[in-house]
Amino acid sequence: MQADAADGFVFAPHLTPSGFDEFVDRVVPILQERGVYRRDYGEGTLRSNLGLPDPTAQYSTPPLAAAV
Repeated sequence: MQADAADGFVFAPHLTPSGFDEFVDRVVPILQERGVYRRDYGEGTLRSNLGLPDPTAQYSTPPLAAAV
């Protein structure tokens, strides 16, 4: 990324009701062509991409013991 680049954008929908749509339609394709905005996302979740284990569901039921 360039040294003078922006690292994010903040939109105020109540001030620019159609501004987000216009930005997405006009600016995002330019950023993608320049390679500074991704075109797609990789597989997995943030948790898995960070190498963290999946937590046990809070309300899951434990597996039943096998009948003998």
